[in-house]
Amino acid sequence: MPDSKTIALVTGASAGLGAEFCRQLAARCDVVIGVARRQDRLDALAAEIAGSAEFHALQADLATVEGVSRTMEALRQRGPVTMLVNNAGVGSMGEFDSLAIESQRAMVSLHVDATMSLCRAAIPFMREQGGGEIVNVSSLGSLVEGKGMAVYGATKAFLNYFSLALQAELAGTGIEVQALCPGFTRTEFHDAMVSEGFDRDWIPESMWQTAEQVVEVSLAALGSGRVIVVPGAANCAMAKSGLEQQLALLD
Repeated sequence: MPDSKTIALVTGASAGLGAEFCRQLAARCDVVIGVARRQDRLDALAAEIAGSAEFHALQADLATVEGVSRTMEALRQRGPVTMLVNNAGVGSMGEFDSLAIESQRAMVSLHVDATMSLCRAAIPFMREQGGGEIVNVSSLGSLVEGKGMAVYGATKAFLNYFSLALQAELAGTGIEVQALCPGFTRTEFHDAMVSEGFDRDWIPESMWQTAEQVVEVSLAALGSGRVIVVPGAANCAMAKSGLEQQLALLD
């Protein structure tokens, strides 16, 4: 594959933010590699963006060692990638001691281990190219009190710190790192939480954004030097309030 091609790899590409990243990156990149568990969704996405960019579908479960290994191999064989979007994620709702530890450990593997592994695989290639972009999809939940979402919020807070540290380490390399912290987004993400007691009607309409809006903010922020990106004025206000409450605990 010619080095001149711009190539993006997006995880969690079968729906929501991941699928929207693929759509919008198809207009910016020559090749998009979409990684997800659901092959039928990837096939539908490939048909949707055909003609805009070359699309490669990779069926893989990034909560497993095999899935991460297959994706790392795709980075090597189909890369080098110009952009890496670590979007694959899951959520759960409930008190920590009432949730199955297996599901919480799987969340850590997906949000933390898979992101670290793919960044570690992509960065050396980006260094050789003289630059690249990494978007680690975090959450507004990483910046505010997270009762009922202890492990989810903790894994997303890891992504914030990890992204900030990576950007400091990669200064001068041409590689840009972003931690995207969306709030409530109208995707399938919250569907599983409904059975755990979540009700979308709890959230004011003004707090909701579309996947298209969130991805537009993320891509527009690239090149700005901002690592932590919170889409939406209401979400920014909530994040600032949450951080102020945390700092107040130091008094």
